[in-house]
Amino acid sequence: MSHNFLQLNADKTEVIVFGKKEDRRRITTALETKGLKAKDTVKNLGVFIDSELTFTVTNSHMKAITKSSFYHLKNVAKLRGLMSKQDLEKLVHAFISSRVDYCNGLFTGLPKKTIKQLQLIQNAAARVLTRTKRSDHITPVLRSLHWLPVSYRINFKGVLPSCFH
Repeated sequence: MSHNFLQLNADKTEVIVFGKKEDRRRITTALETKGLKAKDTVKNLGVFIDSELTFTVTNSHMKAITKSSFYHLKNVAKLRGLMSKQDLEKLVHAFISSRVDYCNGLFTGLPKKTIKQLQLIQNAAARVLTRTKRSDHITPVLRSLHWLPVSYRINFKGVLPSCFH
């Protein structure tokens, strides 16, 4: 890289090692002798990936989606009285649905417990749009908006030909 006058920005460069735990430890030790520190979790294209390639409930990626989505949903809810329902729905799709759907192919095969967090985000967005109470059943609301539940969205996206992704 140096012969092309390029260099790594140490503040922005992250290293992650995948593989068996004992292999990761050995490689991490070798990297440290070169001055590189391997991390257990890194962010790439907005997706948090851990060294074991698992997406558990405590996963950084799920936490980031949840935090960001509820932040934007709170702001969209403040605009409810100022905009038409169609415009609010556009905002919800732009700021909330896009986050729930982004790279959701990675969630294929995850336990329902993990995907439930994403479903709660979608349910909250539907309630904001339709002014539905938390005590009301959400399935008819999702149907009225023509929204598939999150688990179905993940599976639907997984069966589409690659040219549609």
